[in-house]
Amino acid sequence: MKTEMTMKKLTLNDPETRSLDGVAENIRRLKALFPELVTEGPNGAAVNVDVLKALVGDATVTDADEKYGLNWHGKRRARQLALTPSTGTLRPCPEDSVDWDTTQNLMIEGDNLEVLKLLQKSYAGKVKLIYIDPPYNTGKDFVYPDDYQDSIKNYLELTGQVEGGRKISTNTEASGRFHTAWLNMMYPRLKVARSLLRDDGAVFISIDDTEADNLKKIGCEIFGDEAFVGFLPVLVNPRGRHLDKYIAKTHDYLAVFVKDPEVDGSIVGMIKGEAMTEEYDREDERGKYRALGLRNRNQAFNPRTRPNLFFPLYVNPDTGRVSLVQDHEFTEKVLPVTPDGIETCWTWGRDKVVADNELLIADRMGDGTWRVFRKDYLMNEDGEKASTLAKSLWLDKEFNNDYGRKSLKELLGSPVLDFPKSPYLIERIVAIASRSSDIVLDFFAGAGTTGHAVMTQNLADGGTRRYVLVQLPEPLDPENKDQRVAAEFCDGLGKPRNIAELTKERLRRAAKKIKDENPTYTGDLGFRVFKLDSSNIRAWEPDRDNLEQTLLDSMEHIKPDRTETDVLYELLLKLGLDLCVPIETRTFAGKEVHSVGGGVLMACLAPKIERAEVEALAQGIVDWHKALAPAGDTTCVFRDSAFADDVAKTNMAAILEQHGITNVRSL
Repeated sequence: MKTEMTMKKLTLNDPETRSLDGVAENIRRLKALFPELVTEGPNGAAVNVDVLKALVGDATVTDADEKYGLNWHGKRRARQLALTPSTGTLRPCPEDSVDWDTTQNLMIEGDNLEVLKLLQKSYAGKVKLIYIDPPYNTGKDFVYPDDYQDSIKNYLELTGQVEGGRKISTNTEASGRFHTAWLNMMYPRLKVARSLLRDDGAVFISIDDTEADNLKKIGCEIFGDEAFVGFLPVLVNPRGRHLDKYIAKTHDYLAVFVKDPEVDGSIVGMIKGEAMTEEYDREDERGKYRALGLRNRNQAFNPRTRPNLFFPLYVNPDTGRVSLVQDHEFTEKVLPVTPDGIETCWTWGRDKVVADNELLIADRMGDGTWRVFRKDYLMNEDGEKASTLAKSLWLDKEFNNDYGRKSLKELLGSPVLDFPKSPYLIERIVAIASRSSDIVLDFFAGAGTTGHAVMTQNLADGGTRRYVLVQLPEPLDPENKDQRVAAEFCDGLGKPRNIAELTKERLRRAAKKIKDENPTYTGDLGFRVFKLDSSNIRAWEPDRDNLEQTLLDSMEHIKPDRTETDVLYELLLKLGLDLCVPIETRTFAGKEVHSVGGGVLMACLAPKIERAEVEALAQGIVDWHKALAPAGDTTCVFRDSAFADDVAKTNMAAILEQHGITNVRSL
């Protein structure tokens, strides 16, 4: 038997156990484009700034020169934070989930920055739509205080899962770092989120006046100036907010960015195609159309400036048809004159009137005069929607916050959160910006409105969209009058007092309501719950007062409170596999073996593998792998401490290699 083959042991320092390294990935891409740009520095690969300047034709600019852009204290660290890999993991929680075995939806409980980093390998370039409703920084919002040294520990302390000194607090206007704290929170999250977007993807961000200008600036820096589509004002409070200082604001904004506006299927085209359909209120044998006045409304264009566009048209009073020629059928003469008698001109010339005469129609007005219109069809002759522009104001009454509160109260029985977004607003966004089986991401999930909207839109158009929601388990304090109702609601459920529990309960009840009202519907109404935690792999943390025990403890590489399932899903994350990928389990030599994604990953995480069991276990894995016949290479993983000795480990690796499974790892 071949014994030279060794099994690599994975540690927390290995790339396979960490989320994507943003710095290394950027250097790799730069080196691929400009090999001369990357050089060796004291700490490894580095960028030669002088070469970079030469490449862009700039021989004079120095780092100290002033540059246009938005700067604030902490921006450099915020950028670094976005590039720093996470060493955390996502632990599966089937007990909190709905339809765990079949659903493709995710609800992840944790700090969204760490979660976004952990999703990099599995979901990079796969998300079609991101919608978020982040804190508006009104002085009452919690703004995530990131920790640059130990993000996972910081997260566990903030959410009360371990004892610590840091507590959640609001970012008040009295703070000397009011805007700075908000920018330091938003910048790295948008930076990491961008890499999850498809090239034809889009981002919609709800915001108000407080940080709208700053959001646009950092958004343009991250996505590019050309990627900014615009601000869409949304009527959310028709009565106006009575607590505003000067103007009782009735609206918020949707800031819209795209990954690449030139890519086919970009939101730019979708917005145009969806826009203003309610105005197409007429219909003939060709389809729906709207009537646009043929008379030029600009009075600078008149018989003196455009004599060729001033001429009479004649109307058939029975059919409304229009002609250049007066006869027994076309009897009513119409000139381009305003109701108060000012002469203007037509937008079409005589040749155009003849060529496209079937598009002209006339209506008799209330005063007995006639007006000539042209038909503007919703659908082009090729069946595509006309390229009309979107309205810059979203005034639908269903978008009001009142509808958000009403929806939440109907589902949960009480208004547990302030200012939840209307599900109708999110449905509109989902309908415009996603199709079929696209992935929709919301990493400030709050009341779970986005997940609810995705389910409802799938019901409406037969889509199979998937949602990924991320929400911090922000503690709810029953002593705080603004949080008392929500805390008591969690108590009634027998759940921990935090916002993530409200998110999950909203999803459960929204799914049940859809199913109750549509009993034959077979769409995906479930979701898998995962929770952010430190890695399952034990880090080397020596106790200098008890080194002997530390050495004994380090022999087991997996933390003692973690399950096989915990470890398996960390492998999925770190190897870049979908968290909803199919997993099959079989038993060989009394040991459970998991096949993920049709054999892309095979894992046996049994705590003990004796030397006598190796051959039977290995042969079972080999036979199953042969039957699965995965298209690509297979990674096979074992628990390092499970092997009785090095001979057992080496023999296992050798047998697998003989049968084509060469990528064998241990944890």
